[in-house]
This record gives sequence, C-alpha cells and structure tokens, in this order.
Amino acid sequence: MSRKMSGTMTRRRLLAATTAGAAAALTRVPAPAVAAPAPFRVGLLTVKTGPLAAGGILMQQGVLTYLKEKNYRMAGRQVDLVIADTGGSPAGAKTKAQELIERDGVDVILGPLAAFELYAISAYVIAHKMPTLSLAAADNLTQRTPNPYLLRASATSSQASQPLGHYAATRLKLKRVITISEDFAFGYEQMGGFQAAFQRDGGCVVKKLWPPLVTPDYTPYLAQIADCDGVCQGFAGSNPLRFMKQYGSAGLKYPVVAGEAGADDFLLKSFGEEAIGLVSAAPYTLDLESDANLRFVHGMLKNFDAIPGQYAALLYGNCQVLDAGLTAAGGDSSDREKFMAALKAVRLTDTPRGPIRFDHLNNVIGTIYIRRLGKEGAKYGLKLWNKTVHTYENVSQFWTWPEKEFLAHPVYSRDYPPLTKC
Repeated sequence: MSRKMSGTMTRRRLLAATTAGAAAALTRVPAPAVAAPAPFRVGLLTVKTGPLAAGGILMQQGVLTYLKEKNYRMAGRQVDLVIADTGGSPAGAKTKAQELIERDGVDVILGPLAAFELYAISAYVIAHKMPTLSLAAADNLTQRTPNPYLLRASATSSQASQPLGHYAATRLKLKRVITISEDFAFGYEQMGGFQAAFQRDGGCVVKKLWPPLVTPDYTPYLAQIADCDGVCQGFAGSNPLRFMKQYGSAGLKYPVVAGEAGADDFLLKSFGEEAIGLVSAAPYTLDLESDANLRFVHGMLKNFDAIPGQYAALLYGNCQVLDAGLTAAGGDSSDREKFMAALKAVRLTDTPRGPIRFDHLNNVIGTIYIRRLGKEGAKYGLKLWNKTVHTYENVSQFWTWPEKEFLAHPVYSRDYPPLTKC
C-alpha cells in the first residue's frame, strides 16, 4: 500500500517537475530579436566650389534643415546622408554619381544643381535604375527624352520664364527686349522659354547675349544693350549680383526682369540700390506667409543663420517628397520601380513653395511667383525684399501650350526660338 502511494506520488512529482522545468526553460529562451531596418542612404550631388557654389551650399543646408527637423529619420528608417561636390562640371557630376551609386551604395540621389550636370549623368542613372530627385532644370529630361528614374519637384529651366514672358508682355507692356544669360543649357532653356511666351503675347526679342559662366567683367555685353525697352537676365549662383552692379554702374536704365535664379532671395542681403525694381519669376518666394514656409525659414535661420532662397527651399521640398514616397512604399526602397511609382504619386500641400503634384512625365506642377524687388515689407533684418505682385497657379512645364504642340518644337536652345525681325 505504501509502495503504491509512493509510486503514485513519484509519478505526480515527476510530471509536475517536468512541467515546471519546461515552463522555466521557456521563460529563459530570449525572444527573437527584430532587426532594425537598414539605414536609408541618401546621396546629395551638389556644388561647393566655383561660381555656382553659393547655390550648392544652400542646397546642402536645405537638406540638413529637413533632416534635423525629422531627427534624421524617414518612414521609420535612419537616414545616412552622403554629400558629394561635383565642382559644377559634367565630368565631376559623372564621377561623383558613380561613387555614390557604386561605392557608397545610396538608395536615392538628390541633385545635381546644374542642367548640364543632369544631362551628363542621365544615361548612367537610367542604367543603374537610381531614383533621382533633381534640382537641375534640364528641360528635355521630362519632355522629349524623359528619364523614368528622374522626378523633378523644382521646375524645368523654362517653367518660370514662360510665365515671366507672359507677364512682361501683358502686364509690364514691354515690347522690345534683349536677353542675357550664361552660355550653357540652363541659360538657353530659360531665355528660350521667355522668348517663346513673350513673342506669343506680342513682344519681340531683338538680341540674345551669351557671356560665359565665369565672366568677371560684363562690360563688352553691356555695351551691346541699346534700342530696346527692357532686359531679361537669367544669371545663376552669385552672377546676378555682379551683373546688376555692373549694369547700374554702366548707367543703363532699361527695366530688368529676371529668371528664377536672377533675383533669388538669398541674394537680397547683397543686392544694392541698382537692383531696386527688378521683377523676377520663381517657384519659391521668401515672402510666402504659410506655416510650412515660416517653419522652413526659421529652421534655416536657426541652423545656419542663413536667409534661404529657392536652392534651399526646393531641396527641403525634395526631402518632403522623398519622405512621403518612402512612407507610401512602407519604408521599402529595394524595389526601384515600386519606389519610383510611390514617389510619382506624391501630392503635397505643405511645402515651403506651396502645393505640388507631378505630371505623367515626372515634372512638378505648382505655383510660380512674380516678385518686385524693393524695400517694402522687408523682414529678417534685410533692407531689400522680393514682394510678390502676382501668382500663376498650377503651372505646367508646357505653360499654356497643348502638350503635343509644345513637344513638337525642338528643346529650347541657343538658337531656338530664332530671332525674328521686330
């Protein structure tokens, strides 16, 4: 009897001990670690040396302002930023794009700055299926020869100058204009867009002047400005300062209108009396009193003590597009086609420049601001100010031309549109 009881108790004890031991063992097994998503690697192609360096440095500051605001995270992933200086040359852009893709393993490229740089790397970007959100305004890469891996949230070279041509002819009532801009793709496309729209609305371009990008003295070109009632300048980087100062010193009094970089807000602290009255068209303006723009401007002042212009604002906006697209893709950028599709579908209302969306060729549709430079309304310690006097909303890269009609003509160039007898 006692042996049976003892055996029964032993079995029960054994079963209890086994169960308890198993439970204890289960509690000691660590839960499988959930791997953190790999960092999202962003390559920035910018310019930090040469005549375009001022804009390139602001591009970098715009990106950093957004990343600081978001604690260097997009769609739940840590962002690693790799910055490359192209030197503002096609060869430099090619070399740095290759390094970002093949050596640094970036998931996306922001930049470059110059149209000739983007033209230089486009085929390489396509070959490597590299999503690229570019500031560079190279018209044809979202027109007749579109790049499927390019998304442009800034503007084509001609996108702001076409409304400027319309405004100059219909509001300023200019009739005979001389254009002057650097002798490179951005200049050709800007001035071509201005000329096409200006002449469509009754104006006439009487002469086109093309100084080299690095031109310390514009005197030989200024001497050719005569027999007109206005000038359109499309200079970029810090060149607008030099041109306007020399224009004033030469005693020229013709009214001046400018493309998107020719009166950029970051230049306001350096312009003098010679620039008062300058009318410009741009996809971004410092005086936009929206919450998104005020947040951006205050971030730039806090982080860099810098008055921003479009170079910084449009890169900040590119980061917003990138963040929204990556979020829509569930944080996954590994499938390049799906990631690009998510980026193309982005629509935003809260960028520093205002609402944006994209057309079927991956180019932005947004507002273009006409500003007049003067003293009225100046803020942030500035003495001069670009005050918005007119807005064109939902501006397409094709302006008001039907798309097929627009694409039937050649890309704007040094000689297209041709000069006609006024």
